Amino acid sequence: MTHLPSPDSIFNLSGKSALVTGATGAFGQQAALALAGAGAHVTIAGANEEKLGEVATHITSAGGRVTAVNRRPSNEEEVDVILASACADGRGIDIVVSGTGTNLVAPIHEQTTEDWDTVMDVNVRQSWLLCRAAGKIMLKQRRGGKVILMSSARSTLGMANYSAYCPSKAAIDLLARSLACEWGPYGIQVNAIAPTVFRSELTEWMFSDEGNGPAVRANVLRRIPLGRLGEPTDFHGIIQLLASKGSDFMTGAIVHVDGGYTAG
Repeated sequence: MTHLPSPDSIFNLSGKSALVTGATGAFGQQAALALAGAGAHVTIAGANEEKLGEVATHITSAGGRVTAVNRRPSNEEEVDVILASACADGRGIDIVVSGTGTNLVAPIHEQTTEDWDTVMDVNVRQSWLLCRAAGKIMLKQRRGGKVILMSSARSTLGMANYSAYCPSKAAIDLLARSLACEWGPYGIQVNAIAPTVFRSELTEWMFSDEGNGPAVRANVLRRIPLGRLGEPTDFHGIIQLLASKGSDFMTGAIVHVDGGYTAG
C-alpha cells in the first residue's frame, strides 16, 4: 500500500534526546517546549534556577519529559556537566540547541573592553564550547544529530550601538557553516535561526508605549512586511523542523524567522 507522508512521521521526535541551553530565556524556553511537544526528552540548562523550574514544570504538567540542570555553558567543566545530564541513563544526545545569548547596547565610544568580551563570550565562545563537546559525543555515537544555533538578522545587517552584538552573530553564522562542512559526512546537520526583534526581557522596552519604545518599534516595523514584531512562539515550527527528519537535507543554512525583515 502506498502511504502519504504524514507530519507525525516527519516531525515526531519520540525517542530523541535533546538539549537546550539558555532555557530560561525567551528563545530557549520556546525551543524546549517545541522539542518536548514533538516527543523528545529535553534537558534544559540555565542559570536562573527559579525560571528553570518553571519551564520544567510547564513541560511535565503537559505530559512531556524533562531534566533540568542549573548550569550555563560558561566553561569546559560546566559544559561537561550539562552534557552528562543530557546523556544520562544511556540517552546519548541527538539534538542540541544553543539558546544562550546576550547584548549590551551603547555607542562604541561608551563601551568598555569588558562589554565586548561579555557579548563575545556568551554569544560565541559558549556556543563554540557547547558544539565542541556535543560534537565529540555525536561523532562517537555514529547516529548523526541536529545542532541549532541562535543567530540574528543583525548577523548581516549592521546597527548603531550594536558594535559587539552584530559581529558576534556574524561569527555564529560562520560557525554553523563551518561545522556543517565538517560534520556533514557524519550525518550531523548544523543550522542557525536568525530572527529580527522578538519579545524577550531584553526587548520588552520596544513593545512598550513608554519612552522611545514607540519610535524604535515604528522604525523596525517599516521594514517588516508582515507588520508585527516577533513573538517567542513564532519559533515553534522552525525548531521542530530543524530538529526532525524534515531537515535531513538542510545544513549550513541561516534561516531567517523575521517576518520578511531581511527580504527587501
